[in-house]
Amino acid sequence: MNFKTPVQLAQAACTTAKAKAAWSVPQMLVLGILAGAYIAFGGWMMTVVTHDLADHIGLGGSRFIGGAVFAVGLILVVIAGAELFTGNCLMPLGALSGCATMSQIARNWFWVYVANLLGSILVAYLIFLSGLWKGPIGAYALKIAANKMSLPVGEAFFRGILCNWIVVLAVWISMAALDVVGKIFAIVFPIMTFVASGFEHSIANMYFMFLGILLKGNPDVVAAAALPEAKLAAVSAGGYLNNLVPVTLGNMVGGILFVAVFYFLVFKTNLQSID
Repeated sequence: MNFKTPVQLAQAACTTAKAKAAWSVPQMLVLGILAGAYIAFGGWMMTVVTHDLADHIGLGGSRFIGGAVFAVGLILVVIAGAELFTGNCLMPLGALSGCATMSQIARNWFWVYVANLLGSILVAYLIFLSGLWKGPIGAYALKIAANKMSLPVGEAFFRGILCNWIVVLAVWISMAALDVVGKIFAIVFPIMTFVASGFEHSIANMYFMFLGILLKGNPDVVAAAALPEAKLAAVSAGGYLNNLVPVTLGNMVGGILFVAVFYFLVFKTNLQSID
C-alpha cells in the first residue's frame, strides 16, 4: 500500500511524540511562532475570500469554500514543519505508550502555546499595518471577532471539543500519506469540516480576536460592521479570554480524549515495543 495503516499511524504518533518532547526551548519557540503565523495566514485568507461570498452562493457555500482556503494554515504547519499546540494534543498517545513523559509533553505544550500566541498576534499586527483590511473586509473581520468574543463559555467549550477532534484527526491521517499531494488532501477535507461547521480553534481565534481588537479602534470599520452594542463591547481583553480559555480546554479534551486515548485503547498491544 502507498499509505500507512492505522496501526502504523499509532506507532508513528509515538515516535513523533518522542521527537517533539526532545525539542529545545528555542526550537519550540521558533517553530511555534511559525505555526501561529501559518494558521493566521489561513484565517486571513478565509476572511478575504468569504467576506462577501455568502451574498452570491449562500452561507453554506461560503463556509465550505472558507474551510477549503483556511486549510492552507495546517498544510503549511505539516509540510513546512512547525509546532502547533492543537495538533500536539495527539502527544499523550506517546506518554500512554511510554515514548515520552507527561512532564515532557506539558513542557512542549506550554512553550508551543505561548509561541503560537506570539505568531498569531504578529501576523494580525502586520495585517493591520498593511491596511489591506480597509473597506468591507475589515468590517467582516470585526464581526468574526465580535461573534467569537460574545460566545457563551459553555458553547465555546463544546465547539472547542468538536474542533480539535477533527483537527487532530487531520494531523493523524496526514501521517498516513507518503507524498505531499496525499498529505494535502488528507488535511483539506477535515479542516473544511471544522470551519464549515462553525467549530472553535484556539490558535486561529488568537489571530481573529486580536485583529478584531485592533480594528475596533477604527471608527469607519465600527460603523461599517454595525454591530449591536453588546457584541461590540465584547471585543476586548476580557472577551479575548472569555473565548480563548474555554476553547483551549475544549481543544485539549477533543484531541487528547477522542483521538490519543481512544486510539491507544485500540492499539496498545501494538505499541508495547515502541520506545
